[in-house]
Amino acid sequence: MNKYDPARVALGRLPTPIERLEKLSKKYKKNIWIKRDDLSETALSGNKVRKLEYIVAEALENKADVLVTWGAVQSNHCRATAIAAAKLGMKSHLVLRGSEPNEADGNLLIDKLVNSRISFQTPDEYGKMDETYELLQTQYEKEGKKTFRIPVGGSNETGLWGYINCARELVSDFKNIGFNPEAIVCATGSGGTQGGLILGADLHQIDGQIFGINVCDNKRYFENKIGEDINLWSEKYSPATSKATQLQINIIEGYVGEGYGKASAEIFETIREVAELEGILLDPVYTGKAFHGMISEIENGCLARFQDILFIHTGGIFGIFPHKENMV
Repeated sequence: MNKYDPARVALGRLPTPIERLEKLSKKYKKNIWIKRDDLSETALSGNKVRKLEYIVAEALENKADVLVTWGAVQSNHCRATAIAAAKLGMKSHLVLRGSEPNEADGNLLIDKLVNSRISFQTPDEYGKMDETYELLQTQYEKEGKKTFRIPVGGSNETGLWGYINCARELVSDFKNIGFNPEAIVCATGSGGTQGGLILGADLHQIDGQIFGINVCDNKRYFENKIGEDINLWSEKYSPATSKATQLQINIIEGYVGEGYGKASAEIFETIREVAELEGILLDPVYTGKAFHGMISEIENGCLARFQDILFIHTGGIFGIFPHKENMV
């Protein structure tokens, strides 16, 4: 298998559709389209499907039985990993940051429904990922099972292939609909989606600038994380390809709010507006913050100069339900 053809397991219903947001385009006097990766699969759903297609293929090549990964209690990535494991006859072990809630809702409910093993950890314990993995690896070896470690969000050099592949889809989308966006916007929570889009745009000659709106951490963190992942990808798959220092990493700050997973009233208002005007559901952790950030920057910020804009809907529908008291 050559370096430009890594192993892949088909998990999603790809390609996903692209649609014009007619009412929002009229309201904000821009030409706004949306790539519907929330429709990538019903239960897996969202951007994590694309990354896991390549990461799980690597796990299968390594003869793994158990997928081990980390995330918040309502992690979309952990839910997607648990479902992928179930679909492929594997087991999953999720290490979740925080205490177990009294009620299993949203993503956590699905984690339990597919019978994933779950460890809830304090923030201090959660930070000791190497130590935790070694313990789990030893535990499963005693059961005759081999583990495979997947990073937070599935964001590593292998996972980047998911959105490199999405960029290839976008080339076809743009040709079919006669659209050439000046800006492509996504939520950035672990860096893999934006990193893959940056590489994919470079490889497939997409002219539009890629912007990530961070929903946690800060600009410097994601510049370093995405840059590191791109460099690792180049070393592993294509040494001749542009390194991160040659590619632009655009992070739009200012929309994290009180922190990861915490949304303000204006975020919920944006979610309601998009649902009412377009019949599309955003979540308060990722896409709601990113879409709100995009609209704010269109009105009075770095996106105001662009007329043709694409938003990448990265899913997260199950994250709505734990916040239902703020939705209505």
